[in-house]
Amino acid sequence: MNNYDITEILPHQAPMILIDSLEFYDVDSCRCTVAITQKSPFYNELKTGVPSYIGSEYMAQAIAAFAGAHALDDKDSVQIGFLLGSRKYKTMRSHFALNEILTVTIKELYREDSGLRVFECEILSAESEVLAQANINVFQPKDPDAFIQESYA
Repeated sequence: MNNYDITEILPHQAPMILIDSLEFYDVDSCRCTVAITQKSPFYNELKTGVPSYIGSEYMAQAIAAFAGAHALDDKDSVQIGFLLGSRKYKTMRSHFALNEILTVTIKELYREDSGLRVFECEILSAESEVLAQANINVFQPKDPDAFIQESYA
């Protein structure tokens, strides 16, 4: 496992980089962290936290970090992917609280040569309490630019 800065492995730019770091990855899983602060995108002053529905994007960005790290390991460039949807996104509370450190875990369940992938995802509290879970479907074509051009033709 190499140690990459999150800005190296995500095809996003600030302020839309929502996760803070890639802590671990292997052949089919990874673990990322998110610190909830008042500067977090989507922070809600009234709730003193980030709405838990943003967790699906934390999961998607963890998947992107996983793919980006593997791309750099293989001496490829980081490519964009497409979030197709989630199945059974379930949260255990309405928001992630100020000063909370979240752990986002993903595990690849299914992969096709076409670029379609399915991941089992969880968001955990510092005490390892499950705060959210879902299966996330993504698509990462071999040539994203050609795919986009083809999609709009």
